[in-house]
This record gives sequence, structure tokens and C-alpha cells, in this order.
Amino acid sequence: MISAELDNPFWASLRSRHRALAQCRDDAACYPAEFAPFLGVASAETDVADAIASLVAPGETLNLLGVAPKLPGEWILEAYAPLAQMICTAPIPLIDGPELIELSEAHRADVLALTALVYPHYFRPRTMELGRYFGIYQDGRLAAMIGERLGMDAYQEISAVCTHPDFTGRGYARRLVAMLSNDNLERGRTPFLHVSQQNHHAKLLYEQIGYRRRRDIGFWSLCRA
Repeated sequence: MISAELDNPFWASLRSRHRALAQCRDDAACYPAEFAPFLGVASAETDVADAIASLVAPGETLNLLGVAPKLPGEWILEAYAPLAQMICTAPIPLIDGPELIELSEAHRADVLALTALVYPHYFRPRTMELGRYFGIYQDGRLAAMIGERLGMDAYQEISAVCTHPDFTGRGYARRLVAMLSNDNLERGRTPFLHVSQQNHHAKLLYEQIGYRRRRDIGFWSLCRA
């Protein structure tokens, strides 16, 4: 069951941690647009054409992860390169560095500005309400941040690991990933994350601090023509 959750993380999160937010119809569910452009389906074999049609507006594009349904010709399903899904099962040494603070509504403008600069594709105005977000401020500016996005009872996705270009090379991302990963491990949740295969720097960082590749996972965009 747990492996199945990680193999179909959008659906699993929408049916568990984010059930109250989910827009559902039969065996399909999606996040409200202001939270995330993500759609999940129960399985690749289930006929969800009518259900998805009730959830996705003409011209709207959503993303699928792990499981993609078979759909009629009015839908455009485009496969991206698979992502590396990585998990962490042991505590990570926490290096010294600046104070880590939990981000709140008071920091939303700074969060949106930083994600728009370095993480623009999937962050939405209310994404930071999906979990806890933490950051490092330097000289009055949000220098780096991290957050929690998808979630199940036993698993927590680590997401939005961002460092402003003016503050790279200081170990801020390493410090943030270690803190939030360790915190979730203490809570009994295994942290996991997704990273592009082409993002060699990020993959190497995660491997160096203790994450391991679990699998390559399919990633698609779905547009209603």
C-alpha cells in the first residue's frame, strides 16, 4: 500500500492529507487552481474521461505524476522526461548557519517573489498552505526557502527548495533540507522529493546528504483542447 502511494503521489495526497481541499469526481481528483496544477487518477486502467471532463476546463493544463489515464482525442497528453523520486530514511547532519524561521502569511509576498524567480512552474498563490514552509533571511531578503507539498500518513514530500541567485554557495539549501527532513523523520514520516534528471547539481546535493533514488517516475501535462 505504501509503495502504491509513492507510485501515484498526486492521487494519494488528494485522497489523504489534502482530502479537504480536493476537487473530486469518481476516480479523479485535482487541487484547486490557486493551490497547485496537479491532477490525480486512481489507476491507468480506470475510465475517467467523464470525471476529468468535469474537473478540467477547456484550454486548462494540469500535470500528472506516476499514473496517466487513457483518454479520447479531445485531450492532449504530453510526456515529459521522468523525474527522479528520492527518499530519505535516516537523519541528516545539520550544518551550522543562519536562523531558520517558519514562513507565514506575513512572508507570502517574499515567497511568491522568490519562487517566481527560481521555481516558477508549479508554485501558486496558495501553495504554501499545503504544508509548512521555512526560510532563511539575510539582509532583509528571503535568501532561501523550503516547504512541504504532497503528503500521506507515512510520507511527506519536500518541495520548493529555492535559493536566491545572490545567496548561492552558502549551504542554505543543505541546511534547510536537513532540518525539514529530520523533523519529518521524528514525526514518523519518511521524506521524499522529486527532481529533474537534468538538475545534476540538485540530485548530487540530495545524494550527498542522504537521499537515495527510489525510482524514476512518469510526469505528464494534460490539456483539454
